[in-house]
Amino acid sequence: MKEVEAVVVGAGQTGCIIANRFAEAGREVLVFDAGVERGTQAMVSSQIWARRLKGTPGVVESVGPNPLGINFNTGQGGGGAAAHHYACWFRLHPEDFEMHRRYGVAADWPIGYEDLRASYDEVQAEVGIAGDATAERWRPAGADYPLPPTPRFRQGEILARGFERMGMHVAPLPLAIATAPYRGRSPCVYDGWCDAGCPTGALANPQTTYLKWAIEHGATVRYQHRVERIVTDESGRKAIGVIVADHRGERAFQPAALVVIAGFALETPRLLLASANDRHPQGLANGSGTVGRYLHTHAAGGVFGLFDEPTECHLGVTGGQLVCQDRYGKVIREGKDFVGGYQWLIGHASKPNDLLGIACSRPDLHGEAFSAFVADAALHFGSMTAVGETLPLAENRVELVPGGSAEIMPKMRVHHRFDDNALRLHAHAMKEGVDIMNSAGARSSWHGPIAGMHLLGGTRMGIEPGTSVTDAYGRCHDLANLFIAGPGLFPSGGAVNPTFTASALAHRSALHILGNWTTYAN
Repeated sequence: MKEVEAVVVGAGQTGCIIANRFAEAGREVLVFDAGVERGTQAMVSSQIWARRLKGTPGVVESVGPNPLGINFNTGQGGGGAAAHHYACWFRLHPEDFEMHRRYGVAADWPIGYEDLRASYDEVQAEVGIAGDATAERWRPAGADYPLPPTPRFRQGEILARGFERMGMHVAPLPLAIATAPYRGRSPCVYDGWCDAGCPTGALANPQTTYLKWAIEHGATVRYQHRVERIVTDESGRKAIGVIVADHRGERAFQPAALVVIAGFALETPRLLLASANDRHPQGLANGSGTVGRYLHTHAAGGVFGLFDEPTECHLGVTGGQLVCQDRYGKVIREGKDFVGGYQWLIGHASKPNDLLGIACSRPDLHGEAFSAFVADAALHFGSMTAVGETLPLAENRVELVPGGSAEIMPKMRVHHRFDDNALRLHAHAMKEGVDIMNSAGARSSWHGPIAGMHLLGGTRMGIEPGTSVTDAYGRCHDLANLFIAGPGLFPSGGAVNPTFTASALAHRSALHILGNWTTYAN
């Protein structure tokens, strides 16, 4: 094959941002994705379709005391996991970048909030975030949102009442969803099918934004092409291309002057580990021994209630209507026995079953009791989710599964547990959530178990090559022209959804690479 200027692995959110920036600058970009092509015209508002957007087939098992739910956190094909994301777009707080320096836990980022602020602002303007920056009194400094917030429906009004009675503050949830016509996208119809990919195009997933723009700017995307190995030169200091297998299993070498891996927090370390060679016997970019390690997630939990009054819980968007970050503070204090904070996502649009659905809130019910509950809850249900910060642990990791053909990319096993700090945070948040439901007037209230929400880490960035995989721009310490994009770079995750920060990081890295192209690609 003819050499291209850049290969991007993965057609998800961050890979598409990188590809778009490169193509827009006139660079020859080839994107490989293991999944199928899909656009908004193919999206179907059904739970069966929503399941088809999720999962990664390379996982053999998820193990440990608290196994991670892999399927709903991942996705392959056009748009990747962002094809079914809920569009809750938050900025990390300045203190999130300095967890070790300020609080003696986790690891510091090699950048601070101000290093990322301009990228947050530019990406925000491109995708069109809806919200109320003034009402978000916790929000870091930055440009105002370009779109007005989503409406507050009945469920939001009821749950807001509970927060207010407990002396807490709520604000419209910042969402990458068009609330008015925006850059060719139609406004949301608030029917709660974000989980199925948004066939109207209101939700800013890659099909309507960066993937679409990258193709318009000349990038080439090849679906059902899995990159199985990164190839280096004899010195082992430079990537020279990739081995890629098509849907028939036929393999070829694609030379490239520069390679970007945007395979998300599981597939990226898998690819690096599978690319081991004589110069890198433990895997590419793994001189620190941290590839695949420090995988982390958010400690999440759902809180639910039934009300006498109708809640109209079918209206809105899946992510929710409101947010509260009054509990985002990190330090241990009276009544708080854990380090880190959490936020509340409030008023999810709820379907009868499936992810965040009514039925899943009461898996203990069966038969007539279950039918009676669903009939009642369909009219009177309220729900909200705590997104809790966790401390990355080295033992939480992605590892290759031995065996199989040497020619086929190895599969992976994912290990995970929540430490005692995360368990205490979850218990604290769940008690508070039930109290809020009761304050809102619920006639019954309950909460779900601790669950892993979002996938972060596994290829963390840092200043020291001995303790991290990449530098502040996602360039692998051990190779001159191999870059990583995505939330796998996060040394810590704060207590907010990661897509906005991952997007801002990709934007910042792309501009840096373009400005130093001859240094990296020659």
